[in-house]
Amino acid sequence: QVQLVESGGGLVQSGGSLRLSCAASGSIFRIYAMGWYRQAPGKQRELVAHITKGGTTSYPDSMKGRFTISMDNAKTTVYLQMNGLEPEDTAVYYCNARVPTAPASYWGQGTQVTVSS
Repeated sequence: QVQLVESGGGLVQSGGSLRLSCAASGSIFRIYAMGWYRQAPGKQRELVAHITKGGTTSYPDSMKGRFTISMDNAKTTVYLQMNGLEPEDTAVYYCNARVPTAPASYWGQGTQVTVSS
């Protein structure tokens, strides 16, 4: 089992920044990649950023430039630095961890990010 706990969400004005954290515990040795997703009201959950255990990062084209994912040296905490936030970034942000066997994917409880105009 892997447990994920997100933190760092909140209310920010347009143009502001936030840094989200995701602390992993449990069978963390099984994790080979982690990511941040978000889900806005009435919309599907979408990928924001992805990082492998080796530190390789990737972003969907729509997320490039304003979001940066990183991992601590212990590989137990993943961060998402968000800059230049806009109201369209308002969503619940979820941390995800991938493991090689079932259930294959674990999710955190989510953290709300609200950007006011």
